[in-house]
Amino acid sequence: MDKNREPFISLALYHAFKWSVVSPMLHAYFRGKIYGAENVPESGPLVVVSNHASYFDPPIVSNCVRRPVAYMAKEELFKIPVLAQAIKLYGAYPVSRGNADRNAIRAALEYLNNGWAVGVFLQGTRTPDGRITDPKRGALLLAAKAKAPILPVSVWGTEGILEKGSKIPRAVPVTVRIGHLIDAPTSSNKEELEALAQKCTAVINQMHDLGR
Repeated sequence: MDKNREPFISLALYHAFKWSVVSPMLHAYFRGKIYGAENVPESGPLVVVSNHASYFDPPIVSNCVRRPVAYMAKEELFKIPVLAQAIKLYGAYPVSRGNADRNAIRAALEYLNNGWAVGVFLQGTRTPDGRITDPKRGALLLAAKAKAPILPVSVWGTEGILEKGSKIPRAVPVTVRIGHLIDAPTSSNKEELEALAQKCTAVINQMHDLGR
């Protein structure tokens, strides 16, 4: 893979999925609003950090930043033959939930070193209202190791898409706000990463508080 270039097959799958499914659903069904798309660099390694309230967040964020974003996916999905090939080609990589999966970390760093955008949910799990309350340092450690800038993103409204026990998405309004780039950490020092995690949290929560 050429440096700073996603492979053609991933770009083809990204655009096919985006224009046939994600973008129509986001704009027509969820009445999506996107702010700050001009803040996204078109190429080069990038760590996208965001809040997380729904399984719909990864494709929505990738759609809004206008380039493929590689996300961790639970390892069970890679045991389903057709789905496994599709999500691999689209940039997903497996992680063993509940463990510090070194293979997942290596995969993320490989994507970053090859110029991809890698998405990380700052709290590591979904929160009921979409706000970040307990940020983790993992995303910032990846950014430090890859010397990649950080892009804060707020997703608002997605917590209402799926009601408990329902498999049919509700037509709730969704808003995505993309903040300004934050420089990569200068080191993997715990205090610096913690400070950056708190900075990202403040930026994302402030954008989330703007609502619709």
